[in-house]
Amino acid sequence: MNMQQMMKQAQQMQRRLAEAQEKLSDIEVSASAGGGMVKVTGTADMVLTSITIDPEAVDPEDVELLQDSILAAVNECLSSAQAAASQQLGSVTGGMNIPGLF
Repeated sequence: MNMQQMMKQAQQMQRRLAEAQEKLSDIEVSASAGGGMVKVTGTADMVLTSITIDPEAVDPEDVELLQDSILAAVNECLSSAQAAASQQLGSVTGGMNIPGLF
């Protein structure tokens, strides 16, 4: 393979990666915790778009439980976002792990 072909392939991959990264904001992920009392929604580009807390989850005597539920839901949502991003971008890179990409 000559250098010109390699450069052309690299440019094509770069274009496909940019397109795939743009699509990440369209992929919605969500998670819940506390028996569904806390729900978090976000996108595969690691942006949280909403947090919904059932009013019954708010107990002034047990704020720590609510905090733990929020933390669990956020972490699960971010984990789902990471997995969705890896899947989307991995299809472009052929499974190659490119440091700093996602």
